[in-house]
Amino acid sequence: MEAADSSTPQPVAHKSPWRIGVDVGGTFTDMVVVDDAGVLSVFKVPSVPGQQAEGVMAAVGAAAAAFGLGVEQFLDGCGLFIHGSTVATNVILEGKGAKVGLLTTEGFRDSLEIRRGIRFHQWDHRAAYTPVLVPRHLRLPIGGRIDRDGREIEPLERESLHRALATFEAEGVEAIAVCLINSFVNPAHEHAVADAIRQKWPQRWLSVSADIVPIVGEYERTSTTVVNAYIAPRAIGYLRSLDQRLKAAGLRYPLLLLQSNGGAVSVDHVSERPANLVLSGPAAGVGALNFFAKAAGDNLISMEIGGTSCDVALMSNGKVAVTDDVMVNQYHVAVPSVDIHSVGAGGGTIAGVDAAGMMYVGPRGAGARPGPACYGLGGEEPTVTDAHLVLGRLRAGPLGSGAVTLDKERAVRAIERHVARPLGLGIEAAAAGIIRLLERKLVNAVEHMSVQRGLDPRRFTLVAAGGAGPLHGSAIGRMIGCRTVYMPRLAGAFCALGLLHSNLRQDYVAVVRPDSIDSLSMAALETRFAELEQRARSALLLEGFSGDSVRIERVLDLRYRGQQWSIQVAIPADRAPEPGLVRRAFEPEYRRQFGHIQPDGVVDVTALRVAGIGLLPPLRPAPAPSARGTPKPMGTRQVYIDDKNLWCETPVFDGDALRPGHRLVGPLIVEEPTTTAFIGVGEQLEVDAADNLVVRFGAPEAIHGA
Repeated sequence: MEAADSSTPQPVAHKSPWRIGVDVGGTFTDMVVVDDAGVLSVFKVPSVPGQQAEGVMAAVGAAAAAFGLGVEQFLDGCGLFIHGSTVATNVILEGKGAKVGLLTTEGFRDSLEIRRGIRFHQWDHRAAYTPVLVPRHLRLPIGGRIDRDGREIEPLERESLHRALATFEAEGVEAIAVCLINSFVNPAHEHAVADAIRQKWPQRWLSVSADIVPIVGEYERTSTTVVNAYIAPRAIGYLRSLDQRLKAAGLRYPLLLLQSNGGAVSVDHVSERPANLVLSGPAAGVGALNFFAKAAGDNLISMEIGGTSCDVALMSNGKVAVTDDVMVNQYHVAVPSVDIHSVGAGGGTIAGVDAAGMMYVGPRGAGARPGPACYGLGGEEPTVTDAHLVLGRLRAGPLGSGAVTLDKERAVRAIERHVARPLGLGIEAAAAGIIRLLERKLVNAVEHMSVQRGLDPRRFTLVAAGGAGPLHGSAIGRMIGCRTVYMPRLAGAFCALGLLHSNLRQDYVAVVRPDSIDSLSMAALETRFAELEQRARSALLLEGFSGDSVRIERVLDLRYRGQQWSIQVAIPADRAPEPGLVRRAFEPEYRRQFGHIQPDGVVDVTALRVAGIGLLPPLRPAPAPSARGTPKPMGTRQVYIDDKNLWCETPVFDGDALRPGHRLVGPLIVEEPTTTAFIGVGEQLEVDAADNLVVRFGAPEAIHGA
């Protein structure tokens, strides 16, 4: 692996074609380039708030310079360009989406605002919901009705449709969402409405629920369709513009986007369903977990801590769960998504003291600009990064590629003014308190994905990722009982690397009227699966995948009769379903989630799901040279270890000096181009065969770092 300094690039020989993965975060835009010989290069540039494309192009420019090429030559040598973007999420969070009009069935005009009646904070009766994305005067009913069996009991009323469209025209509506009752069973009315709209306004953005999210649940279906319409003009406009910009600059292949389900897709294919991009950035972590599972095992918990947030995902027996219950700013988005839990806990998370005299850390973040106080870019409030700098865990001076410089005096002043003085504490105690409070939030986030799901974190390896992850990995690993913490060299570009180890993916769902696995025709079920698989294969064929490059996965939504919620259970895709097979797949998963089963209970099927996966060649990094001799620290500095050990003169190692086979014992610090790792007292650090850092707890035989 080599890390590139975008300020002073050194041209090196690279073998084309290379793959490019770009992840745009709230603070930095990360790019990982892997050439045909397996050499990895990392580029990190500041993100440009509101103009993500500028960060992408800046990273492209930095990489081209490091390769000793012009931008056109560099992009011409690229065989795969995958982008993970927060643009869809940011549109929702910032409230900068399109003006949406909603067409719904008479009597269902207010289902979007009624929601499910569930309070997000159950003890707070006054907490207001986030305002709906479509005000009532733009939620217009039209006549016509399909019943629950898909029969038309009232014909579509064209006059009411024309009146609604006239209102939308007068109000300047940019995008239209169509969500009619029971369209998941029979989409005829929705498609007739869509045809009428396209004839009148062929250029208008249109979202049709039967084509986007054909599921049971009027609110979830309506909310998802509205979100899709709300973000489409902004998100797809940005992606098409970036795609064209890259092609004009020399890229020969279509730009691929990572979806919330962890699979990639082209801009053309995602244009109809941009809601599939709401977790585009964090979902790339699944590709990274699959990549590191070869060395770290297939039971992993990733804790990816960036500048703004921490995203936690869990891999159990090689599988990362997929859910269709995603909340973004209190808006329900029912699309297949990697099961990720995010909290406002990153390097740029702001700390302070509230009106009650209590210290807080987050959820607000300092972002790319002004950033932490120590950046010297105008930020005055203290952040987690400032606390690490004050405690000696980060080195003052240029950070990473030199895009920013850490100023310890600014960090001290910010913590003293906003935390230490209000609480009557010393600077050291205030900084340590910030770290302690943040790490408690991190523990809660990890336990949310493990303990609360019936999984014991002690049997997992914690993967400390993100630019700030290795600073907290050892502490969190000890607190949750993990025996091993895995710290990738490319922790600071974790998602960008994951993009390059992600396959293409298309998901399809079909709702069935609930029926027992013992009564339902298995032949009919197989027919429905075959229909969905054909749709998946056809979509992948358009992306260039067929034959052995396609893998099909099947899932059933199952529940015990009388229950409201179903769970998703994977079944073999290479054999027809049969009742015994389905029950044997269902009961262990139900027991894991709820602690019991009903041995004689009736199991109902409620939906079928198919994932079509286009397989890309896996990453094969070039092997790292083995260790030679005992590594020597490049220096020492005073570091605050913990409340027990306080300050210690701690060896600091250049990560480039550590190679597979090296072993050290903490306390020590390892400085890498994209991250800094902090290893506590008595913890064993070793470099594994994959050239990543592994921390084990206890007192094994090793050579002390000093």
